[in-house]
Amino acid sequence: MAASFPETAISTERLLLRPLAEDDAPGLAAMMADELVLAWTDQPHPFTEAHALDLARTLAPAHRATGRGIVLAVTEHLTQRLVGLVELRHTDWRLRSTEISFVTAAWARGEGYAPEAVLGVAQWLFEDRGFLRLELRTAAGNTAAQQVAQKIGGISEGVLRSAWIVRGESGESGDSVPGAAGERPDHEPSGHDRRGHGFSGHDPSGYDPSGYYRPGHDRPAVGESRSDLILWSLLPEDLETPEAAAPAWAGGHRYVLRD
Repeated sequence: MAASFPETAISTERLLLRPLAEDDAPGLAAMMADELVLAWTDQPHPFTEAHALDLARTLAPAHRATGRGIVLAVTEHLTQRLVGLVELRHTDWRLRSTEISFVTAAWARGEGYAPEAVLGVAQWLFEDRGFLRLELRTAAGNTAAQQVAQKIGGISEGVLRSAWIVRGESGESGDSVPGAAGERPDHEPSGHDRRGHGFSGHDPSGYDPSGYYRPGHDRPAVGESRSDLILWSLLPEDLETPEAAAPAWAGGHRYVLRD
């Protein structure tokens, strides 16, 4: 039987990361319809409630059960509103390594939710699941995603040349982790946000084989251009200091499991 992540929920100071539910479909469809998510990811467009239901009912559970990774909905403790998604993918159980991606809803950008969610997952991976490496890949123009990687203590390991495809305005419309959408750069005013993190696989034709959308010939034509990717890594020792493991911007809060 293939190794796999358990069904679990992770609590941070402001957020609850939990399995995706059918009730999330309307919020998920609205989140994925954002033009910044389209520009920086390879998700289907339009992303409908039917796609969202398929993800919640079939694709995300299969992604976890087969050991490829896990998909978690990110919600606010206070309102229970869907803030975003976090996905672990390309999991190597022998190396105890995996890659993280995230999407943040347009309304929630600029609140620091992306680094808080990613840090909570990293703590859970290293301390509860015994993982030894977490990777994050950001498009070269994606300064907001790069800020997230820096805030959690990620180390830039180099550039993967021409390793990603962005859609719309030659990638100039936004910042995004390929597979994560939504933090606003610290210097970007709220009313002028053109950058996000995008959620997707590493197959430029659609969601990757680990689980999601595989488009047919009816996919809308969208302007595309190639982009370099910056590879970031996070290891357990990068979180050894109290400041790194529970930074002040996260309220000094550590994750709590809610199995």
